Amino acid sequence: MQLRPEQLGASLQKSLAPLYVVHGNEPLLVIEAADAIRAAARAQGFAEREVLVAGQGFKWDELFLAAGNLSLFGGDKLVDLRIPSGKPGRDGGEALKRYCGNLPSGIVTLVTLPELDWQTKKGGWFGTLAEAGVAIECNAPPLAQLPNWLAERLKRQNQSAPRAALEFIAAHVEGNLLAAHQEIQKLGLLYPEGELSLAQIEGAVLNVARYDVDSLREALTGGNAARCARVLEGLKAEGAAPPLVLWALANESRNQCQRNPARRAAARNALLHAARIDRIIKGVGKGDLWDEFAQLALRLTRRA
Repeated sequence: MQLRPEQLGASLQKSLAPLYVVHGNEPLLVIEAADAIRAAARAQGFAEREVLVAGQGFKWDELFLAAGNLSLFGGDKLVDLRIPSGKPGRDGGEALKRYCGNLPSGIVTLVTLPELDWQTKKGGWFGTLAEAGVAIECNAPPLAQLPNWLAERLKRQNQSAPRAALEFIAAHVEGNLLAAHQEIQKLGLLYPEGELSLAQIEGAVLNVARYDVDSLREALTGGNAARCARVLEGLKAEGAAPPLVLWALANESRNQCQRNPARRAAARNALLHAARIDRIIKGVGKGDLWDEFAQLALRLTRRA
């Protein structure tokens, strides 16, 4: 069974499954989901927990031994299996299939994984895990949904904020959900319960956004010039590789040409601009590299 992170709490209140698989690209949500499962297991009498980390040299027999050993406290047991690489290998995949084929009684198994690519999620071992228990994919909400996510977090501490304030927070914590969580907690410490004003939030929230090339591509595709500028500033501050930034910009130039043949002349000019930037990167052209990136992004967002 597949669940979204926000559905997990209600599911745990109803019953406890014998197996949980938590994976995704957002460490904060993965941690919170795993913590909720562990807390529910403790509340239902699973007094002992054994942690296994399937790293290099891990012996998969340890998983079966952990599930077979009776709890020292005479109660049920949680087996906490972590696969940091997300790749158990052939032996691990086969071991996981065998394990799911005969889940031990009195044991709740929690398997924690990082973000998985589509090929892995289609693989036999992961499919077996998901079918045998409950799978929770914990991915960061996209920027468009981040204000709603922030509003829900504020609601948990009996606070609220106008949409403009939520969008302000989102713009300053984009790509860094752990920082977003910390900023929400800080607002709970700084201000009493109730509605917060935009001025209060502007005075409290730090700019802790993290950006990547995918963020730039999204901003270009959406024609959002202001976001492009923020993302480029963030990429520059984080030391992003200029060839990757140029690739995103040049790729959007080609895509615009394909989407609208009538704009081929403009797209061609954008590609010529990208070629000029490429020469700057290689040290054979003159100009301010990041200023040129910004100018090309502005050219592309005007035509998106």
